[in-house]
Amino acid sequence: MSFRAKREILIKTTCSKISPSDRDDNLITKHNTMDQKILSAEGITYRYAGSDWQLVSTSFSVAEGEIVGIIGPNGSGKSTLLKLASGVITPDSGSVFLQEKDIAKMKRREIARILGYFPQNALGHFDYSVQEVVAMGRFPHLSGAGFLSPHDMDVVGQCLLRAEVEQYRERHLSHLSGGERQRVLLASVLAQEPKALLLDEPTSALDMQHQVKFFTLLTELVAGGMGVAVVTHDLNLASFYCHRVLLLKDGKIIEEGRPKEILTQEILKDTYGDGVDVIPHPTTDLPIVLPRTGIGVQKAKTS
Repeated sequence: MSFRAKREILIKTTCSKISPSDRDDNLITKHNTMDQKILSAEGITYRYAGSDWQLVSTSFSVAEGEIVGIIGPNGSGKSTLLKLASGVITPDSGSVFLQEKDIAKMKRREIARILGYFPQNALGHFDYSVQEVVAMGRFPHLSGAGFLSPHDMDVVGQCLLRAEVEQYRERHLSHLSGGERQRVLLASVLAQEPKALLLDEPTSALDMQHQVKFFTLLTELVAGGMGVAVVTHDLNLASFYCHRVLLLKDGKIIEEGRPKEILTQEILKDTYGDGVDVIPHPTTDLPIVLPRTGIGVQKAKTS
């Protein structure tokens, strides 16, 4: 199947699940009236040792009931931003607040009860069973000797089902595909029962069907009051599912707003170059971002 055919399937499958009342001005207006921030970063900066690259003074927030998409070219600072927001690394200046508490002054167990962080390649070389990995997500809620209660096991079972990995509960991670492992990690993060999620390219190894299911699940979670920030290179998923979009380039947020405001031909050309076209979806009018065909061929012929 060609790239274009696959992309059209994704567009049709995704948009068939979204009505204007489910995802557009109505939902955004509802979010703005709530404005209950779960996480906020204020003026954070960061520079890696021995590197000239730095995250310039950056501020953003994640509120109840919204999905915030974080997009931008490779090396723009998206993953660094999530690491800082989750407390994995400490900013050189500025602060991160979790439910109005300075995350630098909070213990990891306290943070994990509120915030679920889904990094890239988190499972590494560990070869636990699927159920064991998901059960690890209950750590913030354990006390005493740390044994799982019947309630904890019920939560684990529910998360296995929600992430569609229940059938693999006895399998070890080494026996799963990359996409299946990502869904296991999602189940483990959900087992924390957090108020907010920070997700770093969570659908990078998923097929189109599971990409749609993943973001549909995020929509269900935010409908229940959760807040989500998700890094993605798929601009169409950001368009279809995110209430707000942050566009990073060279270590700074250069644009922020609704997908319709950010995913425009002019803005994306300045960020990604000439290789993209933006067209409106015929039903929802949401922007669709497509590769401009023939660009590489034309350049090769003229060089």
